[in-house]
Amino acid sequence: MSFVKAILDLAIQIQQIPAPTFGEGPRAEFLRDLFAKEKLEDVSMDSLGNVFARLAGKQKKARALIVSAHSDTVFPAGTRLEIKREAGKVFGPGLGDNSIGVAALFGIVWGIRERKIELKRDIWFVANVGEEGLGDLRGMRGVVERFGSEALGYLVLEGLAFGHVYHRAIGVRRYRITAKTRGGHSWSDYGNPSAVHELAAMVAQLTQMRLPREPRTTLNVGVIQGGTGVNVLAAEASCELDLRSEDPAALAKIISQVEETILHWKREGIKFQAEIIGERPAGEIPADHPMAQLALECVQEQGVEATLTSGSTDANIPLSKNIPAVVMGITTGGGAHTVNEYIDVEPIGKGMGSLLRFVEGMMKVEG
Repeated sequence: MSFVKAILDLAIQIQQIPAPTFGEGPRAEFLRDLFAKEKLEDVSMDSLGNVFARLAGKQKKARALIVSAHSDTVFPAGTRLEIKREAGKVFGPGLGDNSIGVAALFGIVWGIRERKIELKRDIWFVANVGEEGLGDLRGMRGVVERFGSEALGYLVLEGLAFGHVYHRAIGVRRYRITAKTRGGHSWSDYGNPSAVHELAAMVAQLTQMRLPREPRTTLNVGVIQGGTGVNVLAAEASCELDLRSEDPAALAKIISQVEETILHWKREGIKFQAEIIGERPAGEIPADHPMAQLALECVQEQGVEATLTSGSTDANIPLSKNIPAVVMGITTGGGAHTVNEYIDVEPIGKGMGSLLRFVEGMMKVEG
């Protein structure tokens, strides 16, 4: 069986096990058993559901390299996880984000053994939970808390990121905004406030805010719900709001504007509440940091143009604590977070080649 086929087959096995955020248990157990079969050391699962395994290096005092991939997906339980193959592509919900990334953890183990790469330091492999949505990076928070200053750095695997090296973490703030009224009948109580109408008006006002293009700053209402019937003045309605920016100061400004809008929304009979439901801290390593430059070089060695970029990933947590981290990918594809998600098969070999070269390079780092 070829190296690429083995990784792809494992990715499909992983993808076939549902793993919605907060429901990663069955997939985590599968991965724990797989790490044990690979005869890695210190295989364990923590109380959050993160799975850990260690590949031992020669120097026990050298700081460890942490290689992680999130095991959760955006798809709720019950989603059809059908696999389709078409002309060099494989389709499947969650296959690219992030089953192929999790499979790459094992691909790195296989590659190290096959190439007989000498390990100066321990490598910890982690399949972590809670990266998507309201998971709020809870898994990686637990991972970073566990290793603390003992980590040399983090290599975070995102399945569809091949050709990009993330070295900057975008700050994110998320709210659930709720409108409450007395409610009533759409005819006999007409003229009284409706929570749906008031919330819709507020959302319209929020989306009219002028956001800077540089630094890039975004606002999105991703969920909206409320009301009980077509002829009912809604007593309650809510939405989930996502704010993010490359610059912490720009993010703080838009947060202030949003909170001012909510605080000063005045209409008799209507009450608004805003609850913070997610916060991803910003951070970065410089573009010329040795870890970022090594990652770029390893991708470019595969004959692929590589770019430094920013994003909101598990790397936010170590970067926010001034621990070096980069995000690298395994392949390319499209349709992420949709049921039409797919990966390209051909780049997998190059993606894995870049990861193995990166790990080999990190073995030469002092510390």
